[in-house]
Amino acid sequence: MSADSIVIRNCHGLEELRACVALQKEVWNFTDAELVPLRMFVVAEKVGGQVMGAFEGKDMVGFALSVPGTRSGHVYLHSHMLAVRKDHRNGGLGRRLKLLQREDALARGIELIEWTFDPLEIKNAYLNIEKLSAIARRYNINQYGITSSPLQGGLPSDRLIAEWWLKSKRVETLLATGKNPPFQSETSVSVPAQIYDWKATAATRAQAQQVQERNREQFLRAFSHGLAVLGYERDAEGNGKFVLGKWDERWSYASEG
Repeated sequence: MSADSIVIRNCHGLEELRACVALQKEVWNFTDAELVPLRMFVVAEKVGGQVMGAFEGKDMVGFALSVPGTRSGHVYLHSHMLAVRKDHRNGGLGRRLKLLQREDALARGIELIEWTFDPLEIKNAYLNIEKLSAIARRYNINQYGITSSPLQGGLPSDRLIAEWWLKSKRVETLLATGKNPPFQSETSVSVPAQIYDWKATAATRAQAQQVQERNREQFLRAFSHGLAVLGYERDAEGNGKFVLGKWDERWSYASEG
């Protein structure tokens, strides 16, 4: 895949929105009952959300879906889905979709985009924290219940909430220099590279759940002490590690709400 061959833009018309639904099914393999339906994509486009697609010729190879929200009198965007076709991953396409979301949001005077992500997904966590400079300081236990997606491995759908403060010094530093600003590490939470194999097999799923439960306790304890996820590290073996510290900026829309 050549990055130059991919065009990223807003989706238009029912045919392109149907392509989003189809790609969603391909990426997550949800049952039909758990798919976000076409009507929701249509509504998002009509009420101030975002439906953005990545196209290689006429073929959709990625999309991003967000819906508007409000908290404490402020409008923000909740980015509900980001999907990239398997053979187009690891080429920066997800980041490009997110940056278009940022550009569109800022043009409308919106300064915050949030989304949830599975803290056991190492590549996704790295993208969110290191490549986009989102932070996380909230943890939801089993947010969506036990889902039908094989990616969840039958575990509770625990989620971290990514806060992407679009005009923060943290984000602007990353975009200007390619690196997040330095901070003092207070604690860390580790994810073993074997987590994917453990989730995929019934015989080892208990090991994955032990990691999830251990990490859940660590996150909740750290967040209760005012810490935030500010960094993410990966080693040569593919293990991941969240690095937490005190965020020195004061962006907040009553995040505990």
